[in-house]
Amino acid sequence: MRWLVTGASGMLGQDVVAQLGARGDVVTAAGRADLDVTDAAAVHDLVAGHDVVVNCAAYTAVDAAEEHEADAFAANAVGPALVARAARAAGARLVHVSTDYVFDGSAASPYPEDAPIAPRSAYGRTKAAGEWAVRAETADHLIVRTAWLYGAGGGCFPKTIARVAAERGGLDVVADQTGQPTWTADLAALLLRLVDAAAPAGTYHGTASGEVTWHEFARAVVAAAGMEPGIVRPTTSESFVRPAPRPAYSVLGHGTLAAAGVEPIGPWDERWQAAASSVLGTGAVAR
Repeated sequence: MRWLVTGASGMLGQDVVAQLGARGDVVTAAGRADLDVTDAAAVHDLVAGHDVVVNCAAYTAVDAAEEHEADAFAANAVGPALVARAARAAGARLVHVSTDYVFDGSAASPYPEDAPIAPRSAYGRTKAAGEWAVRAETADHLIVRTAWLYGAGGGCFPKTIARVAAERGGLDVVADQTGQPTWTADLAALLLRLVDAAAPAGTYHGTASGEVTWHEFARAVVAAAGMEPGIVRPTTSESFVRPAPRPAYSVLGHGTLAAAGVEPIGPWDERWQAAASSVLGTGAVAR
């Protein structure tokens, strides 16, 4: 198969491209410098001739989106609409990456894939619009929502926590937000498994299994970096007010993966142990 990966220079896109290359697939990697996803003609021309399009392109600056919602909408809604339209014209299957921010975060149990969406932020609204656009433009789509991504190929929570802990000798992390830390390498592998399995078109959740608070995850990060977990102190969201509201509960269920016979990502703690050395870098933080 011939694959096109948009947003290929991003943290997730890099892992998708690497895994496709490792198994010998023909892949076109299109980063931001290679493709403006809001340019209809450019998108149409690049998508042509491919069998699968993995859309990793997105505006992910959650706080900045509150003041620049039009820019976020262009990347997160207009872009996916054009990519989906081009995929339909080319007869290609579209894999589109979305987010937990389409939910309001008020649940107390994992969100099923068909739960009502109710985004509370500009970022969430634009990503929800992108989902709608993909569904409207092509029937052959796989929308995969993810959350709390980290990886070796970009800035992420574990890298920040390890650096700040080493510099300051301690830090405060919110203990009232719960989610599923997800390694981009694992999500990339899941996206490929969905396509390989010819999974039915629809919406899936691509997150690690289990759940944890940011505080608990930060403790696991500093431990992996060779520091004492106790230097991570719990605090509340009220102590870290930011422009965009964060979902208090971002745990996603994996029912449609099970129904499609596709193995979900394993427990977040086991996957973090597997990922830590590549994400933090060998010897990146000293005791």
